Amino acid sequence: MKLTLERYIRLFAGTFVLVSLLLSQWHSPHWLWFTAFVGFNLLQSSLTGFCPLEKILRALGIGSCAANTRG
Repeated sequence: MKLTLERYIRLFAGTFVLVSLLLSQWHSPHWLWFTAFVGFNLLQSSLTGFCPLEKILRALGIGSCAANTRG
């Protein structure tokens, strides 16, 4: 399975949310602020179309879904 840009973004977001939830239970409840940050970033990117992680991944050479899948 080839990971596309969209899948990488979902992978990172899901991983960050789960790790911060675990850290909030094991280390400090302040890690929930990081969970909120990830959620806010997902919300604003759905409304504005701007995603910082997308810019970073594109700079690393990871293309978009349309470029990596067969029509």
